[in-house]
Amino acid sequence: MGLLSSLKGWFGEAAGSLAQRMLLDTTIYHSINNVTILAADGSSTQIDHVIVSKHGIFAIEAKNMNGWIFGNPKDAQWTQSIPGGRKYRFQNPLRQNYRHTKVLSEFLGVDHGLFHSVVMFWGESTFKTPMPENVLNTGYTGYIKSKTAVLFSDSDVLQITEAIQTGRLPKTWATRKEHIDALKARYGKQKWGSK
Repeated sequence: MGLLSSLKGWFGEAAGSLAQRMLLDTTIYHSINNVTILAADGSSTQIDHVIVSKHGIFAIEAKNMNGWIFGNPKDAQWTQSIPGGRKYRFQNPLRQNYRHTKVLSEFLGVDHGLFHSVVMFWGESTFKTPMPENVLNTGYTGYIKSKTAVLFSDSDVLQITEAIQTGRLPKTWATRKEHIDALKARYGKQKWGSK
């Protein structure tokens, strides 16, 4: 992964963090950013944002992309088309986030049905194919607030938040490098997301 790609990813994650702080009540929504968790098989997964609330656990995959976005929930890869006719393939973020929620569900011992997968495209992107309601380029916090069923008690929320904070791998360049090296080994040199 190049420096430009890393910077673009960081800007997308920073936009998500800012929106969370400004638009979500921190007494209800507990945000944990840049969470790397070990899976049962020893591999790792990196989640841009995890938001724990009484309304469920939200796993957010942030994409900082411009141009037209084409994708189908069932496809392995989606396409970004930017002015000048350049096209780039990238891993289906719904599949990425499914793995994130499964690993986190197993790590916490929490039923997978209590998770909400959210994919947010920051930047100037336009969807050129129909997207499911949890794939967004606007309305990020509104979508999160739309989930109103009470799934956890206040004490559950605190325990889950604490478990993620204490169980995640340290936020260091070494952790990130190990994770990226593992992805390269698993997926080869194809263009893939950093999660």
